[in-house]
This record gives sequence, C-alpha cells and structure tokens, in this order.
Amino acid sequence: MSDSIDTLEQHRALTAALRDPACYPWPVDEVRAVETHISTVLLAGDFAVKIKKPLDLGFLDFTGLDRRRFFCDEEVRLNGRLAPRIYLRRVAVTGTPDAPRVDGDGPVLEHAVLMRRFPEDELMNRLLDQGRLPGAAVERLAERVAAFHAEIPAAPVDGAYGTPEAVAAPARENFRQLAASAAARPLGDELARLARWTEDELRRLNPVFRRRLAEGAVRECHGDLHLGNVAWHDGEVIVFDGIEFDPGLRWIDTASEIAFTVMDLDFRGAAPLRHRFLDRYLERSGDFGGLSLLRFYAVYRAVVRAKVNAFEAEQGRAGAADALAGHLRLALDYTRPAEPELVITHGLSASGKSTHARRLVEARGFVRLRSDVERKRLFGLDSRGRSGSGLDSGIYTADATDRTYARLLESARTALEAGFSVVVDATFLESARRRPFRELAEAVGCPFRILHVRAPEEVLRERLRRRLAAGRDPSEADETVLDAQLAKVEPPVGDEAVFVETVDADR
Repeated sequence: MSDSIDTLEQHRALTAALRDPACYPWPVDEVRAVETHISTVLLAGDFAVKIKKPLDLGFLDFTGLDRRRFFCDEEVRLNGRLAPRIYLRRVAVTGTPDAPRVDGDGPVLEHAVLMRRFPEDELMNRLLDQGRLPGAAVERLAERVAAFHAEIPAAPVDGAYGTPEAVAAPARENFRQLAASAAARPLGDELARLARWTEDELRRLNPVFRRRLAEGAVRECHGDLHLGNVAWHDGEVIVFDGIEFDPGLRWIDTASEIAFTVMDLDFRGAAPLRHRFLDRYLERSGDFGGLSLLRFYAVYRAVVRAKVNAFEAEQGRAGAADALAGHLRLALDYTRPAEPELVITHGLSASGKSTHARRLVEARGFVRLRSDVERKRLFGLDSRGRSGSGLDSGIYTADATDRTYARLLESARTALEAGFSVVVDATFLESARRRPFRELAEAVGCPFRILHVRAPEEVLRERLRRRLAAGRDPSEADETVLDAQLAKVEPPVGDEAVFVETVDADR
C-alpha cells in the first residue's frame, strides 16, 4: 500500500488501523468507527477524529491530500460558529498506513478534524426515534437557528449566491445524479414528476428568489440542518456538521435552511414538533416572507436526502433504499395543492386567546401571528422585553396599533398565498379591525373564522395580575388596559355572527 491515501480502499484500511487505541496521544480504551457516505468518524476516548473519504461525488471533491486539508480547516471554521466547544482543530495523521499516529510527527498520511465527543444517544434523531425528544429542545433549536441567521453575513446582491440560477443548479443536479443511480432506478416515474414540478416552481418563483436576495435573506448558513446533525446535551442545543465542501450549498436562503429541519421532522412522523419548530422560528425571526419558498425548499431537501440515501444504498447500507423511497413520497406530498384557512381571535386581554391559538399551531400546523410580538418587532424590541409604555403612549399609540394590524394583515396574506393556514392572535375588539381580514380571506378564497375567547371579568383581572408579576409574556396589558377594552369592545354581530366560534376559557 502506498503512503498516499488515494482510494476508498486505502481510506478504509487506514481507518481500520486507527481503531488501535495506541494510535492516539490521549487516553483511549477502545475505538469505534462510524461511517457516513463521505467520512469516517473514529470515536476515541473523550474525542472524535473525523477523516474525509477520498471521493469525487460531483457535489463534493475530496480527492487529493491538499483538498482534504483545506476542507478540514473549513469545517473547523464554519462549525465553530455554532459549536465552538465541539470543533477543536485540524490534526495530522502520521506514521505509516499500518501503524498510523494521530497528531504525531513526521510525514502526513492524512488530515482530520479533532472534535470533542458528546453522548451519541443525545442526537435529536435518536431521541425522537426513542420518544425522548422534548418539545422544549425543538423550540430551543428554532431559537438558536433564528439567532444564528440574524448574526451571519448576507450575500452581496451582485454576487454568485442566491440568484435564481444558483438556486436551480443544485436542484437540477440532484435529479441528474438520482437518474444515474441504480438504487433510484425503480423510482423513475416519481423522479420525473418531481423534476417537472421543480422546473415549474423555478419559473414561478423567479422574482421571489431575486427579492429574497435583495432583502438579505441569502446568508452563509449551516447548510445541512437535519436532526442527525443536532444534539440535545445538558439542556443545550449543539448544531454540528455543517457543509464545508461547497459554498454554494451553504450560501443559501434561510428558508432553505429551516426547510431541512421541517422536512426531517415530517419524514420522521413528528408533525407536532415540526409545528412547534416553525412557530418558534417565525416568532423569533419574523421572517414570514420565507414561507413563500418553504414548500419549494422542503421538496428540494427531501430530494437531497433521497440522493444521500441512494449513495448509501450503493455502499450497502441497510434501510437506505426504503429511506430513499420514503423521502420521494414525502416530496410528492409537498407538491399537492394546499387548502388554507384564516382564523382571527377576538377577546379581552388574558381571556386565553394565545392558548387557543397555540393549540391550532400544535394540532394543525397553523402559522401564528401575535400582535404583542409583532408590535414590539416594529419598534426593535425583544418580544419579552418591557417597553415601559402606558395606555395610548409609546408603542401603544393609535398609530402604533394601526401599524401593528397592517403588519399582521400583510404577513397573513403572505402565509395564506403560500398555502399555510393562519391564526392571528390579537384582541380584534372593533369590527373595523376584523373587516380587512375577512376581506383577505374572501380575496384568497379560503375559509374564515372568528375565535371568540371569553372569561369572567374577575378571572381576567386575576390573570393579568399573575401574568405581569411573572414578566414572561409579550403582552404588557394591565387592569387599566382592560378597563379601556371593556369600554370599547364591539362583539361580532350581524353579518359577522356566522363566522364566530365561541370558547369559554374556563371550560
């Protein structure tokens, strides 16, 4: 065997030799290898050593030692943004192929990424499969991703990323590579239908891709945000294994990023968690415009995973062929026309509107728009921050309220036109506030409901006192606000009554 690691057989021989604990400069009792379609990860003591396979798969090229060194450095740099305590540095594998040493002296056989280990049973995909993934973990992931997206750089408008052509290229490449795969050959009809749908959507969404690029939605993302690349460890989210091998696959629309997580949760049959993830991401990011592209990118991500499954099937991985077919079935499900619905709440502060709106999110996947959150976003405030505003002052002036409802209306329109059902969580005390939303439902051609949530006045006052004392709710309403609401509330009657569904909050 040559000292140069040029073939997959040589890579496998080297990684087999590295299963000897004596190859490592830190205490190691045993070494276990985990193989993916592009890398081998050696779990050794408190650390993991990740070695890239010498492959050229079209969408990545790890042939040549210098290329693997470069991509090791890129992996540490990029993943250090989300998991700095996990990604440590690049290390060399030295010695001979039969007696290699990690982080040793002498000529370099191979380069690797040194990572700090965390328990494998804390990967989110495994926790979900075992029924142990808490909803709080998925919501925390959404918050972490939203914060990450807000802090990473946006692509230049006149650059190579985020253009309609840049979006189309990897989507088309997926179908070309699947068409050439023996594992995918029995699914040719499904692939042809998905390819036609994708081309139609690329044409229809061309102006949306351009607008999103101009708005700064194309950023240097993680690029591979499925549950197998996220851990829930000691109450914290660890996001790892982002894409380093192709900048075009990580300089993407943030909607493409979250579509991967949404799709993966759907694939794993975790719709309630999927709804909670998307709801929390939208609440923290305010990026309701991304919903216009979410279905397109969910199809794209399902096809990406199908392509990976095809590679795995050809490498002999058990279950890969079934996963390939399952991802294509899910992609086809996403292409079916949606039938959205618009629901608005009506009720006094602390009546329980937000509780019932959240139930629509978790049970049926509604997109939730919260007036208290969007009002604060308009003024650059965190949703749980205190504005110090009194009644009819600060962020609660008549003009601020007009702007808030205008924002709710426009975001509802965006979500409905993208095929998502919407619940707008606001007081909607006056008929004039409700009318534009009813007209929106008529224009879109979707069902409309007014969810009237009510509770006795003494219950409302007690809830307001408790809520303000806790200080965790976006609403700043107090009993003074409640008094003002009681004086001006206009119940939905007349031609509105047919749309009303009344809920007694104390039942």
